[in-house]
Amino acid sequence: MTTYAVIDFETTGASPGLNARPTEIAVVLVRDGQLVDRYQSLMNPGQPIPWQIQQLTGITDAMVRQAPPVETVMAEASTFVGSHIPVAHNAAFDRKFWECELAALGRSPGRAFLCSLMLSRRVFPTATSHKLGSLVTDLGLPATGRYHRALADAEATAYLLLKIQETIAERFSVSKVTADLLTEVQQAPVKGLAQSVSRYLARHA
Repeated sequence: MTTYAVIDFETTGASPGLNARPTEIAVVLVRDGQLVDRYQSLMNPGQPIPWQIQQLTGITDAMVRQAPPVETVMAEASTFVGSHIPVAHNAAFDRKFWECELAALGRSPGRAFLCSLMLSRRVFPTATSHKLGSLVTDLGLPATGRYHRALADAEATAYLLLKIQETIAERFSVSKVTADLLTEVQQAPVKGLAQSVSRYLARHA
């Protein structure tokens, strides 16, 4: 049974490495249509959090001062994710922090990320916006808490992933939406989803 690990970071900036470090991570495990487990921790980035980011996330220097160091939290998060399939909303952002911090620990980043932002652009092309908060509102997904906090955003992304799977299954009469099919959808042209899914299903008939 496939398990997805939905990952969300909060950070001190946009560029991982010396210029920016994580301040919080959450991982939500999704299996068989359910959110089955969670990991969340603040972490001490070893550098000040810019004021505008403190305002955005609500995470202050005081909050992370006594938190475990990044290395400790990332080792725990990596073990929690294990071999599960990682997912993030706008995965290009979260993936680069995941890969950078695990490389510093000498750990493999594991499997390729699925991106719920890219998936939503193909499955819900007429959405007013593909930002996470807008999709939650437009699709009537459960409210999970304050945006730009890792656990709330990871849970919202997990519910979005389930909605994407449900919609694909209904639209294309598919009994099981696999990770391979999600990868096919993610890579499909935005206006060529039906053709891409049809070709995929024909190959796997």
